[in-house]
Amino acid sequence: MRDHDGCWLYIVKCSDGSFYTGTTRADVATRVGQHNAGLHSDSYTFTRRPVSLVFAEHFPNILDAITMERRVKGWSRRKKQAMIDGRWDELLELAKRQQ
Repeated sequence: MRDHDGCWLYIVKCSDGSFYTGTTRADVATRVGQHNAGLHSDSYTFTRRPVSLVFAEHFPNILDAITMERRVKGWSRRKKQAMIDGRWDELLELAKRQQ
């Protein structure tokens, strides 16, 4: 599979410690570089640079990546951190705690 097929879900950690979740069809390193270059002054990451990549997952279908992006954006910081750390077994428990 070539990198330009499908879409990437990614999470960057901002200089203020917050997380930004996004999707890109481009190479993830290129996209992180764009965030750090500050191409868009109205973007969330503009005043929180530099950012560093902490998670990336490729989805063959762009709609699946966008669906997951929307889901992750609604998660608590603890749940995002569990995903970043690969603690997949904790995601369900953390989801229950939010209810």
